[in-house]
Amino acid sequence: MIEVKNIIKRYGDLEVLKGVSVNIGDGEIVSIVGPSGAGKTTLLQIIGTLDKPESGSVLFNGTDVLALKDKELARFRNRNIGFVFQFHQLLPEFTTLENVAMPALIGGEKRADAFARAKELLDYMKLSDRFEHKPSQLSGGERQRVAVARALINKPAVILADEPSGSLDTQNKQELHRLFFTLRDEMKQTFVIVTHDESLAGDTDRVLHMRDGMIVTPEVESEIIV
Repeated sequence: MIEVKNIIKRYGDLEVLKGVSVNIGDGEIVSIVGPSGAGKTTLLQIIGTLDKPESGSVLFNGTDVLALKDKELARFRNRNIGFVFQFHQLLPEFTTLENVAMPALIGGEKRADAFARAKELLDYMKLSDRFEHKPSQLSGGERQRVAVARALINKPAVILADEPSGSLDTQNKQELHRLFFTLRDEMKQTFVIVTHDESLAGDTDRVLHMRDGMIVTPEVESEIIV
């Protein structure tokens, strides 16, 4: 489904990604782990087309998305990629329902259809009594479930999550992790998750270990740490 080929990314003289290649299969839940500064978030941002590398390619079902023009790329991102961030990134002035519907409205969906889909997703997340609440009126776990609903609104091919449970307590972490696997099973979602949470990584279909801008085997990572 996703083919990442020989990605090189620099910030000034610092080479953050050093020829990273990886394939993500349809319906997979893949976690990316490693120490801070390993390049995990940079790789996720490039997969999500939020950043561009110096060289390499990112293919979604054969389409080289890095070759798309800006407007085409924005349209592709809106329709095919959902994002979940550590601190949810909900718009504080909008209601829960409006936050979830926003990507669909940006994508040109009719308002009635966008809000109907948003209500369905919030019902699914067990948040049907929170439609008119602002983010400040929600718990941390509720805010992240709203963020997941927002990520799903356009029925994307993949959801990219950057430390999605990093700001949650243990119970809410466990509930969010179970939700990801339920979504994969029921909605056939593909997930790529950057995480420091060992319990989440251990449950995913595959773990990619990063170190110093490269994907390494767990054995090599252990040798480096020792």
